[in-house]
Amino acid sequence: MDKVFASLGMSLDGFLAGPHAGPGNPFGDGGARLREWLVAAEDPARAGAYVMGRRTLDEGERLWSDPPPFRAPVFVLTTSARDALVREGTVFTYVTEGVHAALDRARAAAGGRDVRISGGAHTVRQYLNAGLVDELELHLVPVLLGSGVRLLDGVDPALRLAKARAVDAPDVTHLRYRIVR
Repeated sequence: MDKVFASLGMSLDGFLAGPHAGPGNPFGDGGARLREWLVAAEDPARAGAYVMGRRTLDEGERLWSDPPPFRAPVFVLTTSARDALVREGTVFTYVTEGVHAALDRARAAAGGRDVRISGGAHTVRQYLNAGLVDELELHLVPVLLGSGVRLLDGVDPALRLAKARAVDAPDVTHLRYRIVR
């Protein structure tokens, strides 16, 4: 059966983005260091579809190459309807009906493969709190950002995780947790 997973780079002090994150500075001050390992570690074949928040798409449009890195359908959580955005190899479909509707559409489009919840932090938290994530991958980078955007602020403390895998690399430790239900 397909799995729903989130996979995010995080600083040692728990931040997904550094201070002053926002439009034009999506990773915040110093936050780009959390993604330096990304090229070698990603497994693009795993996800058959993606879900992301509108702000993640808005910032990504400025940063991604053309074609974008997904090569699979992307469902964008938003409060304002918009026509689909078509880029080479990827269609971004806007979903206004909430996290369950976006996930249902992503699962249908994934063709039996996994669905990745791509972010940002607010979107991943919504899926964790709704009990819709099967695995949480954290790529722990040994940097300290001091402040910024935390992933787990506001996540239900009753969430139970079980370590499924840990892989150490020179500049990052890849941790995979299974959500215990």
